[in-house]
Amino acid sequence: MSDSHLPYDQLGEYARLDTQRMARQGIPEFVYAESKTPEQVAAIMKKMADRLGYALASRATAAHAGAVQTLLPEAQYDPTSRLLTVGALPVQSTGLALVVAAGTSDLPVAEEACGVLSFLGDPVQQLYDVGVAGIHRLFAHLNTLSRADVLIVVAGMEGALPTLVGGLVAAPVIAVPTSVGYGASFGGLAALLSMLNSCAAGITVVNIDNGLGAATAAHRILLGMRQAPTNHPDAKGS
Repeated sequence: MSDSHLPYDQLGEYARLDTQRMARQGIPEFVYAESKTPEQVAAIMKKMADRLGYALASRATAAHAGAVQTLLPEAQYDPTSRLLTVGALPVQSTGLALVVAAGTSDLPVAEEACGVLSFLGDPVQQLYDVGVAGIHRLFAHLNTLSRADVLIVVAGMEGALPTLVGGLVAAPVIAVPTSVGYGASFGGLAALLSMLNSCAAGITVVNIDNGLGAATAAHRILLGMRQAPTNHPDAKGS
């Protein structure tokens, strides 16, 4: 154990678990499973679940899930989002996140964002396959867009959807470029640059395929809204 003001749990020589991150940031430490062995992920998640009552691993494989479920039979694995979870934080009654995906090919990243938000206790809705190639599909859901307190917009190819959504709503928009696209998309770089150069002011952009990063940013926005409800446009005066 380290200094009592900033404690962590030592796990062998390969992990130091930040057990106080939830208290500092309102977000627990997550396990990035990629490049870790199934045994390492299982040991880390077992320690976190024992200590905190919950744990989440991203970029997990079926092999990771099998190892974790041997120690924690209640663990849940979703192969689309590649999220592996044990337990979850309490569900909140206020604040709504909307995850918008341009195409079905973007669903792994969108579902990662949805899964992380759900794990963190945030109410979340999905609006999928509403990309700019058939923009009338998005316009049919303008009421859904306007009701959200924060929106995560996921798109590959040319990455234009966040700009369009950003010009329609007042709530914060977090753009997620995906690596979906043909050769000139350069593995999502074209979508990333489009989003960074958006003419819709105020859009926040995360890294390529980073649904988890978008979800945690959205969670912090919702957390701030809950902690200072009088600053929210829908708040009622006392």
